[in-house]
Parts: sequence; C-alpha cells; structure tokens
Amino acid sequence: MRDADTLAAIYAENHAFLEPFDPPRSEGFATAAAQRRELKALERERSADRLERFLIWADDEPAGVISVSRITRGPFQNAGLGYWVVERLNGRGVATRAVGLVCEWGFGEAGFHRLEAATLVDNIASQTVLRRNGFTEIGLSPRYLFINGAWRDHILFARTAD
Repeated sequence: MRDADTLAAIYAENHAFLEPFDPPRSEGFATAAAQRRELKALERERSADRLERFLIWADDEPAGVISVSRITRGPFQNAGLGYWVVERLNGRGVATRAVGLVCEWGFGEAGFHRLEAATLVDNIASQTVLRRNGFTEIGLSPRYLFINGAWRDHILFARTAD
C-alpha cells in the first residue's frame, strides 16, 4: 500500500508510452485511490500464492513494475512474467537487470521450475530482454491478449531452472 502514490505517478507519467502495450485500464487507473484498490486485490492473490509483484527501482527512483503471476505449484512449479520500465529509462538495461533479479528469486527462493513470458510480435526490445536472461522462444500465440483495443498475437518465451 505504501507504493500507491508512486505507482499512480509513474502510470500517469507513462500513460501514452504504455498504451500500445497495455490491456484496457479503468478510468482513473493512474490515481492513488485506484492503485490502492488494485494493490488490495493483488494482496489477496499474493496471500494465495498466485502472484508476486515488485516495484523496479533504478538510480534511487521508481522505474517500473515486474509481476510474477499465474503461479502454479505442484508438479508444474510454473509462473508467468510481465514487466515494464518507464519510458525515460528504456534502453538502459533496467528491464534486463530486473528480469534477471526476478529469475534469481524465482528459481531460488520461490522454487519455480519454469517461468514464461509473452511479448507483442513487434516488441523487439522486450524480446531482447528475455533472450538476454536465458529465455527461449517457444512459439507464436495468435490473438493471445486484448491489447490497445484488439486481440494481438504474441511470441511466447520460457526458461527453466536448469
């Protein structure tokens, strides 16, 4: 909850930048009140071991968000990875480092066997981040997510602990 104001500020600052990559957002999503509601809902998911979410910091300032979602335990030990970095810090290795740190946590303390991620077909920068962190392209998923007003194809990536 202590990050609600910070999250609101970086979402508001980066709205236009994120819009081509984002699912539909509710009216007022980039407000502290909406972020507190979002964080409360996410806390329920976190308590049920279905999600972890981290605020990315770089140069002592908030730099983005990285989420580990769709956590599945048992014989699968799998989760999905999603992230974004503020526009002004893109291309400076922030996402690459954040994904690397979350992979260390995920394959260590969290005990995952596999992490998956998906990128829009034309999001070369994000594909580069994943490849630099040992993710392998595993296929194309047509009409995978509703992004920026349309069902968009995504390239799927995965990395295993070994």
